[in-house]
Amino acid sequence: MPRASAIRTLDLFAGAGGLSAGLHAADKRFKPVTAVEMDLSAAATYATTFRTHVYAGKIEDWLREEDVPTVDVVVGGPPCQGFSALGRRDAADARNTLWSQYAETVRRAMPSYFIMENVPQFLKSPEFDLFRRSTEPGGELADYTFNAAVLNSAHFGAAQVRKRTIVIGWHRDLIFPGMPESTHLEAPVTVRDVLKGVDRTVKETQLPESYIEFNGKRIPGAFKSSDLHLTRKYEEISLDRFSHIPVGGNRFDIPDRLLSNCWRNHKSGSADVMGRLHWDRPSVTIRTEFFKPEKGRYLHPTENRAITHYEAARIQGFPEDHQWVGSKTAIAKQIGNAVPIPLGSAIGKTIARALCKR
Repeated sequence: MPRASAIRTLDLFAGAGGLSAGLHAADKRFKPVTAVEMDLSAAATYATTFRTHVYAGKIEDWLREEDVPTVDVVVGGPPCQGFSALGRRDAADARNTLWSQYAETVRRAMPSYFIMENVPQFLKSPEFDLFRRSTEPGGELADYTFNAAVLNSAHFGAAQVRKRTIVIGWHRDLIFPGMPESTHLEAPVTVRDVLKGVDRTVKETQLPESYIEFNGKRIPGAFKSSDLHLTRKYEEISLDRFSHIPVGGNRFDIPDRLLSNCWRNHKSGSADVMGRLHWDRPSVTIRTEFFKPEKGRYLHPTENRAITHYEAARIQGFPEDHQWVGSKTAIAKQIGNAVPIPLGSAIGKTIARALCKR
């Protein structure tokens, strides 16, 4: 493939476009021609950032209503809540079967390669076994095969410990492009590295007054990543609790007089609740409610507040020019659900090299 040729991609369950942003960071030839995303705000974020067509709806409706374009690479992460390690797993969760629509899209799009990402538990799920069977003779994806591995984003330059199942598939006429090789196993990128230069004092609590029209709806946006450097209005008791938590500390450092009854009576459990991030380590996994200290180790390393949306986006590796659309809560969900950009970039480099050899 000549260097100037675009690498056409189709992004499913696209979210805010973390995987597409990672591919683009690896090689500017990666160009999404279509994306599919059910969440309206996330779809608007993707469309505004990548300036491409986004179907804002369910993938099964898209498959019925629109033509699937022929592309070089299909990417995406079907929802994983049904077998996630967080909360109660539900094997009957309808979201677990969305991999089948992903497979149908691959069949129609006829790509050279496909990339699927999911939670580590996916490898041990019945759905993964069904997906594997679809690539056997007579299966829906009989023309394809794949390799899968659990990768830690911190090993590829993300300032975050986030493990994901990565499935890389290829047409049987081609060769396996390989899994990306770790680049930061011995020297991980730290919270200090990615927050360097970010103002630690934050006073603003609201997004700028700005709106766009998308799919006939008026939605807040679009915002630069730096517009997301927003804090919350904390109650005095919360600020008092935060002040007693030292660097690297957690809820167990809070004096008894400031504890809620549920914490006072529960001396065991996660040490990450109300925990401070460490400056010189990667962050814990950024999830959708990172702005709530009671949800995990999301307090700023030194400031008496949770990390801001901007800081979370930087920990995820999003570029400064990413365009965000939605409310604060909607954007937090987009950030927390995204594939860290450095991991996507590492995968993109392997795919780009393979396409050059095709």
